[in-house]
Amino acid sequence: MTVLGACAVWPLVTAAMHGGRPEGVLLAVLALAAGYAAGRITGVLLPVAAPCAGALAGLVLTVTVRLGPGPELAPHLGHAGATAAVLTLSAGAACCAAWATPVPAQRLALWLLAVGVTAAAALLDSTTGVVTCCAVLWCALTAGRVRHRGPALAASAVTAALVTGLTWAVAGNALPGKLADPLTDRLTPHRVDLWRDALGMVRRQGVLGVGPGRFGELSTTAAQSTLSDGKPHSAPLQTAAEQGVVGLLLLSAVFCWVLFALWRSQRPTPVVLTTGATLTALTAIAAIGNALSFTTVSVGAGLLAGLATARPLAEEPAPPGAPSTSGRDPRRGDRPAA
Repeated sequence: MTVLGACAVWPLVTAAMHGGRPEGVLLAVLALAAGYAAGRITGVLLPVAAPCAGALAGLVLTVTVRLGPGPELAPHLGHAGATAAVLTLSAGAACCAAWATPVPAQRLALWLLAVGVTAAAALLDSTTGVVTCCAVLWCALTAGRVRHRGPALAASAVTAALVTGLTWAVAGNALPGKLADPLTDRLTPHRVDLWRDALGMVRRQGVLGVGPGRFGELSTTAAQSTLSDGKPHSAPLQTAAEQGVVGLLLLSAVFCWVLFALWRSQRPTPVVLTTGATLTALTAIAAIGNALSFTTVSVGAGLLAGLATARPLAEEPAPPGAPSTSGRDPRRGDRPAA
């Protein structure tokens, strides 16, 4: 709560210094906190049904609503990322529910639900969604054979840092041409130009940023586009440009705190590692897209984190295939039993 509180206070400080509209950041923080609280509560009462319901809700929402019809450029830069993010969270929730249930028939049905979410991503032409859902599904299937959760969660942190560093390298034109040209073509030159505008703002206002919500006013690329939504479509770059380095550190602290909470969680290790993989995939999507600007994504991320860190009311049996270590609690991986 201290980290989330700082994330809410700092945009107000930057807005007071440079102007801007901090309401969007405050709404995202509120959505994340509300989702996390709901996950902690429902994770205790309904450890299997709650993630299953969340997975179904995300799938239905994505298929029926498509997360925002709009002009041709808008789905490509904004809504496509939100669709991939919600589908990724749905796949992760289904896998977590599969590991949480001791009933073989239910587990099989939940694995099939995760596969169905991946198929839905393909039907919706969400290439990013297919890649991230497949990655989550693979990590979930292998999580039952992981003996220690600490190194796996550390790998999640390193992966998130590498993806973020790659976006900064692309924005700073620091990659060799043989690697930069294919990435630019895949990401689209328009998106890369937005990133470069954001990086320029970081260099000019590195501490306080230009003010929350002001990127669209100061970006030359955004001003020249008739379909621009005023965002750089990269959560780290947007945070650094609008809230400075302090805002970026606070955003990183939230992710690191979630990983630490997962490490100390009393839920089974496969559930914890599946959640860590899902949130890492979401971080990658947010680093190259506009996913975190959608309230649905923030609520879903908080909900999944809350479900994976809820304290069970009773001892949960270790799922079949999960490793057990002598002298240690099998539900907590490399965390010593109390």
